[in-house]
Amino acid sequence: MANNAEKIDFIWTGTDKSRKKIKGEITSRSETIAKVELRQQGYRVTNIKPKPKPLFSARVKPITPGDIAVFSRQLATMLASGIPLVQAVDIVGRGHENPSMQKLLMSIKTDIEGGETFSEALKKNPVYFDDLFCNLVEAGEQAGVLETLLDKIATYKEKTESMKKKIKKALTYPIAVVAVAVIVTAILLIFVVPVFEDLFKSFGADLPSFTKMVIAMSEWVQVYWWMVIGGVVAFVYTFSYFKKRSKAFNHFLDKMLLRLPIVGLIVNKSAIARFARTLSTMSAAGVPLVEALRSVAGACGNIIYEEAVLKMREDVANGQRLQFAMQQVNLWPHMVQQMVAIGEEAGSMDAMLSKVADFFEEEVDNLVDNLSSLMEPMIMVILGSLVGGLVVAMYLPIFKMGSAI
Repeated sequence: MANNAEKIDFIWTGTDKSRKKIKGEITSRSETIAKVELRQQGYRVTNIKPKPKPLFSARVKPITPGDIAVFSRQLATMLASGIPLVQAVDIVGRGHENPSMQKLLMSIKTDIEGGETFSEALKKNPVYFDDLFCNLVEAGEQAGVLETLLDKIATYKEKTESMKKKIKKALTYPIAVVAVAVIVTAILLIFVVPVFEDLFKSFGADLPSFTKMVIAMSEWVQVYWWMVIGGVVAFVYTFSYFKKRSKAFNHFLDKMLLRLPIVGLIVNKSAIARFARTLSTMSAAGVPLVEALRSVAGACGNIIYEEAVLKMREDVANGQRLQFAMQQVNLWPHMVQQMVAIGEEAGSMDAMLSKVADFFEEEVDNLVDNLSSLMEPMIMVILGSLVGGLVVAMYLPIFKMGSAI
């Protein structure tokens, strides 16, 4: 049977229960299944065929975590207003600007109309709805508070996405500037330095050592430029390959990230914030602690913290309190341990963890701002050293000749 990613859009015509002619669209895995689904809805199909694709179709826009967060917020609002689930999903789906998101939500709506629960329909799309999302929705369905849980999911998604965007923004700027500096340096070495080299040869004078070194570098880049590009491509490919397939490589990478100055602090505190925010959300939903910790582990965003949470889950499953389990892994700050202990004693784990998450999210914001401030002078030094060094090397012989005259 084809999976959910292979669903097809069909257009159909037929009659309803009152034998009134009607037409519409449906997304299903095959024509036969589509007919069955329409029959279950009370329609008698007279003609059905795949929806023709436009000749010049627009570029497919991917579904982002931000789209999922907006969907959660909109659905929570509609359910709180008393709108039935199927109708709410239909309204959000048809009104979404992203065609890919529209298609996803229409397929979920079809699954619900076919008799599946909302959580079962979501579980068919694990790329967009992880275990955490599905578990919280399932808990909300069982407790009859789906709109409340969707509101908590939306808040969780919005906060985590906001933190990710801030970190990416802080890192994107320096990387982009350094990349431009490298490109400018390459252009100078390949096109500008050879012009000066010909000029210096016509003088016949002895060149400074620094200038000779830059000219030698220019000659090497002109001959072996393909080796430089090949090396960069090979590095990027190798890095991506092992990042996707090697757990040992990811373990090493995440461990090194935690040890970097400033960046390591950001990774540490963001992992703690995600842990606290996720566990707070699941605790508020009434998900058992042992079950919740499995989803929390994957939400930390760092293998070292993920392994620590899974170790804590084993200890908690064996009857140990969460506070003592946290002490065993020796990774969590004392403040976090104490807040968890207070939450366990008072029966307000979700509230305590929410405060922890708020604190560490604010810490991450401050660190990101500090990182941006520190990066600017560092970037100027790198840029000045690369480009300024080449300019000085080219003008040194001219200065030397001028002083000799």
